[in-house]
Amino acid sequence: MPDPLFDLSGQVALVTGGSRGLGRQIVLGFAAHGASVVVASRKQQACEEVAAEARARHHVDAWAIGANVSHWEQCDELAERAYRQAGRVDVLVNNAGLSPLYPSLTEISEALFDKVFAVNLKGPFRLGTLIGERMAAAGSGAIINISSVEAASPSPGALPYAAAKAGLDALTLGLARAYGPAVRVNTIMAGPFLTDISKAWDLDAVTAGLQHSSALRRAGRPEEIVGAALYLASPSASFTTGATIRVDGGVHGTLF
Repeated sequence: MPDPLFDLSGQVALVTGGSRGLGRQIVLGFAAHGASVVVASRKQQACEEVAAEARARHHVDAWAIGANVSHWEQCDELAERAYRQAGRVDVLVNNAGLSPLYPSLTEISEALFDKVFAVNLKGPFRLGTLIGERMAAAGSGAIINISSVEAASPSPGALPYAAAKAGLDALTLGLARAYGPAVRVNTIMAGPFLTDISKAWDLDAVTAGLQHSSALRRAGRPEEIVGAALYLASPSASFTTGATIRVDGGVHGTLF
């Protein structure tokens, strides 16, 4: 049985970007501690596969909902479907994100800039308000925003992403005040993790850089995000809101 401090039995957790990378690990980590899970991402089939894995491994209810959170109306539909199918949402994890590569700052297109902000900030705002309001009306809930160390130390190679994540950090504080005391809202500020996204990195350069800019001198493994997410979702974080928890291996300075 799960430790009572980290028991999510009877809870329903909705995780965006839940079909791969950090999101998939959070889905399975929550399921391992008794939560029913709603797996959301752009690709329905990928969501179905992770939901099936959660059911098979942890014997919990799991639903798959394909949605692109960069679109306002799809956020609305995602929230409606989650409540319709699962009956409630107790934990929302705004994890979906992207940071496309670009040749130079002046060559960033308006479309790329808008897409980065839509996925990393607009979607979390819309879902956070829609679901946060329902959580507050129900008397409890937890929202976890997955940010990045880029928000605190922006790199030239990820500047729109860094700006959007800085906005997400501000959103955490605003939502915590808007929906408290019933709803707790917190940020996990993630460092470099070796997910499928890292395949686009120059891993030799990143590894070399981390030798000098990280206390642990390495990138994280995806499963190493779960402890912080579980803490913030669970009763053990009952007095934690509006907080930012860094899970970054002790990174200091820019990454790219």
